[in-house]
Amino acid sequence: MNITTFLIVCPLVFLAGFVDAIGGGGGLISLPAYLFAGIPVHTAIGTNKFSAVFGTTLATGRFAKQGMIEKRLALPAVAAAFVGASIGARLSLRMPERMTLIILLIILPFVAFLVLNKKLLRDRSPEEEQITKRTYVTAAASAFLVGIYDGLYGPGTGTFLIVLLNVWSRLGLKSANGQAKAINLATNLSSLIVFLMHGTVLIPLGLSAAVCNMIGAYLGAGLALKRGSKAIRPVLLLVLLLLFVKIISQLLGQ
Repeated sequence: MNITTFLIVCPLVFLAGFVDAIGGGGGLISLPAYLFAGIPVHTAIGTNKFSAVFGTTLATGRFAKQGMIEKRLALPAVAAAFVGASIGARLSLRMPERMTLIILLIILPFVAFLVLNKKLLRDRSPEEEQITKRTYVTAAASAFLVGIYDGLYGPGTGTFLIVLLNVWSRLGLKSANGQAKAINLATNLSSLIVFLMHGTVLIPLGLSAAVCNMIGAYLGAGLALKRGSKAIRPVLLLVLLLLFVKIISQLLGQ
C-alpha cells in the first residue's frame, strides 16, 4: 500500500459519502474504490466495512436521538442481523477471490437497479403501520438475510433493508429508515469483527477513507438539490461501468 492507493480511494469514498447524502447509493462507489486501487477483494470488503462503521454509527445515533428507532422492534432484528452478518463475512473469507469477483459482477446491476428505483417504496399512514407479531418476525428475518449479504459484499444494504421493511414488514418509510440504520450498524460491526480477526482490514486506509466519507456526506447533506438523485445516476452508472471493466480485466488476467 502506497500514497497512490490513498489518492485513488479517498476521493472516491468522499464522492460516495456525497452521493449517499443526496440520493443514496454511495455503497455502489465505496467498495469499487478499493478494488480500483488494486486491493484484494476480501481486504477491500473488510476495509470498506471499517470505514463504513463510523458513518453508520453517527447516522444511527442521530436517528435514535430523534426517536425514529422503535427499540422493541429493533432489538430482535439487530440480534438477527449480527448473526447473519457474521455468517456472511465468514462465507466471504472462505470464497475464492475469483468466485467473489464473478458473483460481484452478477449482483451489482441488480443492486444498482434497486437503489435507483424509488418506485418500489410507498409510505404508510399511522393506521396502516401496526406493529404485530408478524412485524417482529419479518423484520428479524429481513435483518438476518440482508445481514448475510452485507457480510458477503455490502453495497445497497441500506436500500435492501428499507425495501423489505416497507414492503414485507409493512412499516412506513420513516420507521423503516430508522430501523434500517440500527440494523445496518449491527451488520457492519459484526462483519468488521470477523474481518479484523482474519487480518483483512487496512486500518490506516480505512481511517482516512472514513474521514473523507464523512466530509463528503456533510457537504452532500448541505446541498438541498431538488434534482440531486437524478444528477447522481450518471455518476453511479459510470463507476459501475469502470468496475465491470476492472473486474473483467482481473478475471482475464488470472
